[in-house]
Amino acid sequence: MGNIVAIVGRPNVGKSTLFNRLTGTRQAIVNEEAGTTRDRQYGKVEWAGKEFSLIDTGGWVVNSEDIFEEEINKQVRIAIEEADVILFVVDVVSGINDLDMEVANILRRCKRPVIVVANKADNYALHASSAEFYSFGLGDPFCISAINGSYTGDLLEKIVASLPEDNGEVLEEELPRIAIIGRPNAGKSSLINAFIGEDRHIVTDIAGTTRDSIYTKYNKFGLNFYLVDTAGIRKKGKVNEDLEYYSVIRSIRAIETSDVCVLMLDATRGIESQDLNIFSLVQKNKKGLVVCVNKWDLVEDKNQKVIDTYMEAIRARLAPFTDFPILFISALTKQRILKVLETAKMVYENRSKRVSTAKLNEVLLPIIENYPPPAWKGKYIKIKYITQLPAGSVPSFVFFCNLPQWIKDPYKRFLENKIRENWSFTGTPINIFIREK
Repeated sequence: MGNIVAIVGRPNVGKSTLFNRLTGTRQAIVNEEAGTTRDRQYGKVEWAGKEFSLIDTGGWVVNSEDIFEEEINKQVRIAIEEADVILFVVDVVSGINDLDMEVANILRRCKRPVIVVANKADNYALHASSAEFYSFGLGDPFCISAINGSYTGDLLEKIVASLPEDNGEVLEEELPRIAIIGRPNAGKSSLINAFIGEDRHIVTDIAGTTRDSIYTKYNKFGLNFYLVDTAGIRKKGKVNEDLEYYSVIRSIRAIETSDVCVLMLDATRGIESQDLNIFSLVQKNKKGLVVCVNKWDLVEDKNQKVIDTYMEAIRARLAPFTDFPILFISALTKQRILKVLETAKMVYENRSKRVSTAKLNEVLLPIIENYPPPAWKGKYIKIKYITQLPAGSVPSFVFFCNLPQWIKDPYKRFLENKIRENWSFTGTPINIFIREK
């Protein structure tokens, strides 16, 4: 079960720096401007054999200079609702400010483990001044310096110790797990209701552990799998539903626990940045993908030309990964909704597809002969042998050659395309590895 740890706090206390430090990336270009990019707010951290997802909630909130209390309160509430552990970051140098007090007041009332992280404690003299943070009533403040990394290892120990015991959902059999994702109002609930229909009894709920991410078992029309509910489809009464970034954080858990993601787009609105955010999460987690354009019943002109234009536009926005099925459906009129499940099942099967080594070499070596990798400084690069790695979560192919380091991404993409042209891996990502023979 994916554990989620959220970072909260007012602007400029070093949330992004801490995020970078813990995820071991430099992906956030840290600058003084509030709310730079959005995509960098999610990363995976592995420590002491445990893995969790880290979310910097600050980055999902409005792009405005003046972040008001209300906005910060919003991110804190989301963190409380979605995360298993909350890191409340404060700044030792500037001490407590009114906003910090606000946040502490909300956090005191929540049931989740909260760790007060006193950042910018770059030397011991500053450790002493962290005592004022006891006034939050949230336990011992934990002094670190995100910039030079001191005590961040101890912080990780503490986070891992605070994560809920993983008693995970026990799923009886290895069935495909399909998540329906998309931003609010794209029709996720309607689609799930259309699948489940009136025949509620065909569906068995396996209640989630800590959170209601519920696996719903579905067997109907000869199809058998789990639907991963994006926690909260059943809780309609949430005021927060209108928050755009809320949907992304909501999707993280569903995407991580699924095999195939069905991304719902709204035919009347086209692709928006929110859809791209969710799509990039699917890619980062290397999951299978089916794109569904919902509300097709509302589109007046449905001729083939319109359909082609739509498909081209979607593939262009989601490039370079373009080999995935696109379906035009209507959850309302139940048009083609069965096709969604059949397609998801096909994508799931593609994920575990094996191509024999003999076949791979027979088909690809002649192609590579004709279009070899570009020579480098007069040295010819020869690919001699190809094989598929034993089944992992993503089909992976190894190309053995004499100078692996000079094969660049464009050529890897060429190889991937050739594999896709000859064998159906629609909807699933492919890994291409180049190794020295």
